[in-house]
Amino acid sequence: MKEYSCDVAVIGGGAAGLAAATAAREAGAEKVLVIERDRLLGGILPQCIHSGFGLVTFKEDLTGPEYIHRFTTKTAELKVEARLNTLVLEVRPDRRIIAASASEGMIGVKAGAVVLAMGCRERTRGALAIPGTRPAGVFTAGQAQRFVNIEGYMPGERVVILGSGDVGMIMARRLTFEGAKVEAVVEVLPYVGGLMRNKVQCLDDFGIPLLLKHTVTRICGNQRLTGVMVAQVDGERRPVPGTERLVECDTLLLSVGLIPENELTEKCGIEMDQVTGGAMLDERMETGVPGIFACGNVVHVCDIVDNVTAMGLEAGREAAKFASGGGSPERDYVSLVAGENVRYIVPQRISRRSLLERNVAVHLRVAQPGQNVRLSIKAGGEPVFKAPKKAVHPGEALIGELSPQSAEFFQKVGELVVDVEPLVKK
Repeated sequence: MKEYSCDVAVIGGGAAGLAAATAAREAGAEKVLVIERDRLLGGILPQCIHSGFGLVTFKEDLTGPEYIHRFTTKTAELKVEARLNTLVLEVRPDRRIIAASASEGMIGVKAGAVVLAMGCRERTRGALAIPGTRPAGVFTAGQAQRFVNIEGYMPGERVVILGSGDVGMIMARRLTFEGAKVEAVVEVLPYVGGLMRNKVQCLDDFGIPLLLKHTVTRICGNQRLTGVMVAQVDGERRPVPGTERLVECDTLLLSVGLIPENELTEKCGIEMDQVTGGAMLDERMETGVPGIFACGNVVHVCDIVDNVTAMGLEAGREAAKFASGGGSPERDYVSLVAGENVRYIVPQRISRRSLLERNVAVHLRVAQPGQNVRLSIKAGGEPVFKAPKKAVHPGEALIGELSPQSAEFFQKVGELVVDVEPLVKK
């Protein structure tokens, strides 16, 4: 088995991984290695040919390929090494990586620091256990997106989309552009699961029916899908008897959530957050294992790629610092606690030193939609951050920023409570 070494090893060549690699290189890491299982860098972005990327990072409206091209170009200029067609099998706590390469077989990599940036995957029909036959014509939304935008194939002509995630809504518009008839987007919740701007631009603007509080109860067809049974659901998301009806179609796309790719993380023994499905982190994007960092959708499923990039840049800078001998700071943490209408928070802990020295970004998602609310972060009952919000939605991440506070103040508290509360309580 061939052995290699590097200062910073990045696992995953998508937006988070390439941002981490460029940041690590610019922060002084001499040898940065990106390990990617696909044959090309870029992750999912090359197939996302719609616009809307880069409004924060580059202050421009870019397509997915344009956005990721900025980073592939930069990594090439910085002489970041990329090992493609290479699958990581194990990451060990001592930052040793075992991988399988298409050209070299088994290889080992000893890294000064490791950045986990494996992204996420789609939930499939198997995860949903939808009853019915197993005909052709059932795809995940991302799979259909690749067929249309990369391979040049149309998955079908009459389409039902289960779930209103962002990729599902975007594919509703994309298939309409290509001449398909989208019969309905079916969502079990009383609100869409993705960004509201995608609901407006992809569904409302094209008159595509959106069936909230509905689900697919059965798949019909023999060799090819012929239709799906759709029914209303009650408050417990159970089908309401007597509301089931057949919607004829030849294609069903599933846009029912994303799962962080954390098999490597768990195998390494890193502490996990059961809500996000990702690693528990501090503000430096470092996991509980020293020298192993994580960023992007492998930590929590982000709503926009700019947030993925921001996490990657932070992880890359800190990984380079660790690899240079800087090590981890003293692990004296303040915990972040989800309060009113908060589903989860990233990072889950912040070092007291950072709270005293620099601004710290906090990412969170709400549990329920709301209007005229206030995002507040409290320490010992005292607000240290607050910002009014016209509206909040589970599909859209919120970001708060903690400014440095006095040492005396933060020495007295062990946790910060994050709330999204009505401005005027009834």
